[in-house]
Amino acid sequence: MTRLVAGAVAALLLTSGAVFLYSSRSADAAAAAPAPPPVAPAMPLVAAATPSFDTVRSPPLASPKSREEKRFARADKDDDGRITSAELFEPRRKAFAKLDRDGNGTLSFDEWAVKTVSKFASADRDRSGWLTAAEFATTAPKAPKRKTVCSC
Repeated sequence: MTRLVAGAVAALLLTSGAVFLYSSRSADAAAAAPAPPPVAPAMPLVAAATPSFDTVRSPPLASPKSREEKRFARADKDDDGRITSAELFEPRRKAFAKLDRDGNGTLSFDEWAVKTVSKFASADRDRSGWLTAAEFATTAPKAPKRKTVCSC
Protein backbone atom coordinates (compact mmCIF):
# COMPACT_ATOMS: atom_id res chain seq x y z
CA MET A 1 0.00 0.00 0.00
CA THR A 2 2.81 2.41 0.84
CA ARG A 3 4.45 1.71 -2.52
CA LEU A 4 1.24 2.63 -4.27
CA VAL A 5 0.95 5.93 -2.38
CA ALA A 6 4.64 6.73 -2.93
CA GLY A 7 4.29 5.99 -6.65
CA ALA A 8 1.22 8.24 -6.93
CA VAL A 9 2.99 11.09 -5.12
CA ALA A 10 6.06 10.72 -7.35
CA ALA A 11 3.91 10.74 -10.49
CA LEU A 12 2.08 13.84 -9.29
CA LEU A 13 5.34 15.65 -8.53
CA LEU A 14 6.83 14.68 -11.88
CA THR A 15 3.75 15.91 -13.74
CA SER A 16 3.59 19.23 -11.86
CA GLY A 17 7.31 19.78 -12.49
CA ALA A 18 6.80 19.24 -16.21
CA VAL A 19 3.90 21.72 -16.24
CA PHE A 20 5.96 24.39 -14.45
CA LEU A 21 8.91 23.82 -16.77
CA TYR A 22 6.71 24.10 -19.85
CA SER A 23 4.98 27.27 -18.64
CA SER A 24 8.28 28.97 -17.79
CA ARG A 25 9.68 28.28 -21.25
CA SER A 26 6.58 29.70 -22.95
CA ALA A 27 6.84 32.88 -20.81
CA ASP A 28 10.50 33.27 -21.81
CA ALA A 29 9.59 32.90 -25.49
CA ALA A 30 6.89 35.58 -25.17
CA ALA A 31 9.34 37.95 -23.44
CA ALA A 32 11.89 37.52 -26.25
CA ALA A 33 9.43 38.67 -28.94
CA PRO A 34 10.71 41.74 -30.81
CA ALA A 35 9.16 45.10 -29.99
CA PRO A 36 6.84 46.65 -32.58
CA PRO A 37 8.35 49.41 -34.75
CA PRO A 38 7.71 53.00 -33.63
CA VAL A 39 4.75 54.79 -35.14
CA ALA A 40 5.28 58.11 -36.90
CA PRO A 41 3.48 61.11 -35.34
CA ALA A 42 0.23 62.15 -36.97
CA MET A 43 0.98 65.89 -36.79
CA PRO A 44 4.21 67.63 -37.79
CA LEU A 45 6.37 68.72 -34.86
CA VAL A 46 7.40 72.01 -36.45
CA ALA A 47 4.92 74.86 -36.22
CA ALA A 48 3.68 76.56 -39.38
CA ALA A 49 4.73 80.09 -40.36
CA THR A 50 1.58 81.49 -38.75
CA PRO A 51 1.33 79.88 -35.33
CA SER A 52 -2.07 78.72 -34.20
CA PHE A 53 -3.31 76.85 -31.18
CA ASP A 54 -3.91 73.71 -33.27
CA THR A 55 -0.25 73.15 -34.18
CA VAL A 56 2.22 71.40 -31.95
CA ARG A 57 5.44 73.25 -31.18
CA SER A 58 8.71 71.42 -30.84
CA PRO A 59 10.16 71.45 -27.32
CA PRO A 60 13.33 73.41 -26.61
CA LEU A 61 16.54 71.47 -26.90
CA ALA A 62 18.11 70.39 -23.62
CA SER A 63 21.81 70.16 -22.97
CA PRO A 64 23.16 66.66 -23.56
CA LYS A 65 24.57 66.29 -20.03
CA SER A 66 24.14 62.89 -18.55
CA ARG A 67 22.86 62.29 -15.06
CA GLU A 68 26.35 61.63 -13.74
CA GLU A 69 27.71 64.80 -15.34
CA LYS A 70 24.99 66.82 -13.61
CA ARG A 71 25.75 65.13 -10.29
CA PHE A 72 29.46 65.85 -10.76
CA ALA A 73 28.73 69.50 -11.56
CA ARG A 74 26.68 69.86 -8.35
CA ALA A 75 29.56 68.49 -6.26
CA ASP A 76 32.24 70.56 -8.03
CA LYS A 77 31.51 73.85 -6.27
CA ASP A 78 34.40 75.87 -7.76
CA ASP A 79 33.95 74.48 -11.31
CA ASP A 80 37.60 73.49 -11.73
CA GLY A 81 36.80 70.01 -13.06
CA ARG A 82 37.93 68.32 -9.83
CA ILE A 83 36.11 67.47 -6.62
CA THR A 84 38.16 67.99 -3.49
CA SER A 85 37.34 66.30 -0.21
CA ALA A 86 36.29 69.67 1.21
CA GLU A 87 33.75 70.10 -1.60
CA LEU A 88 32.43 66.59 -1.13
CA PHE A 89 32.16 66.69 2.67
CA GLU A 90 30.81 70.24 3.11
CA PRO A 91 27.09 69.34 2.77
CA ARG A 92 27.59 66.49 5.23
CA ARG A 93 29.34 68.81 7.71
CA LYS A 94 26.40 71.19 7.57
CA ALA A 95 23.93 68.36 8.16
CA PHE A 96 26.06 67.03 11.03
CA ALA A 97 26.29 70.50 12.61
CA LYS A 98 22.49 70.81 12.53
CA LEU A 99 22.15 67.54 14.45
CA ASP A 100 24.98 68.19 16.92
CA ARG A 101 22.99 70.44 19.28
CA ASP A 102 25.62 70.73 22.01
CA GLY A 103 28.49 71.25 19.54
CA ASN A 104 30.80 68.66 21.07
CA GLY A 105 31.58 67.00 17.72
CA THR A 106 29.76 63.75 18.54
CA LEU A 107 26.15 62.71 18.13
CA SER A 108 24.28 61.10 20.96
CA PHE A 109 21.32 58.89 20.14
CA ASP A 110 18.93 61.66 21.23
CA GLU A 111 20.61 64.17 18.92
CA TRP A 112 20.58 61.72 16.02
CA ALA A 113 16.95 60.67 16.51
CA VAL A 114 15.53 64.14 17.28
CA LYS A 115 13.77 64.41 13.90
CA THR A 116 12.15 61.00 14.26
CA VAL A 117 11.08 61.72 17.84
CA SER A 118 9.52 65.03 16.86
CA LYS A 119 7.85 63.44 13.82
CA PHE A 120 6.34 60.74 16.05
CA ALA A 121 5.18 63.30 18.60
CA SER A 122 3.49 65.44 15.96
CA ALA A 123 1.78 62.39 14.40
CA ASP A 124 0.52 61.04 17.74
CA ARG A 125 -2.48 63.40 17.92
CA ASP A 126 -4.17 61.70 20.88
CA ARG A 127 -0.88 61.39 22.85
CA SER A 128 -1.46 57.68 23.40
CA GLY A 129 2.17 56.72 22.82
CA TRP A 130 1.33 54.68 19.71
CA LEU A 131 0.17 55.48 16.18
CA THR A 132 -3.03 54.36 14.53
CA ALA A 133 -3.02 53.68 10.79
CA ALA A 134 -4.48 57.15 10.12
CA GLU A 135 -1.86 58.82 12.32
CA PHE A 136 0.95 56.83 10.71
CA ALA A 137 -0.26 57.89 7.26
CA THR A 138 0.58 61.50 8.18
CA THR A 139 4.29 60.58 8.52
CA ALA A 140 4.65 59.62 4.85
CA PRO A 141 7.29 61.72 3.06
CA LYS A 142 5.83 64.41 0.88
CA ALA A 143 6.34 64.11 -2.87
CA PRO A 144 8.82 66.65 -4.25
CA LYS A 145 7.25 69.59 -6.04
CA ARG A 146 7.70 69.35 -9.77
CA LYS A 147 8.56 72.44 -11.72
CA THR A 148 5.92 73.33 -14.24
CA VAL A 149 6.96 74.62 -17.60
CA CYS A 150 4.94 77.49 -18.96
CA SER A 151 3.92 76.97 -22.55
CA CYS A 152 3.05 80.64 -23.01
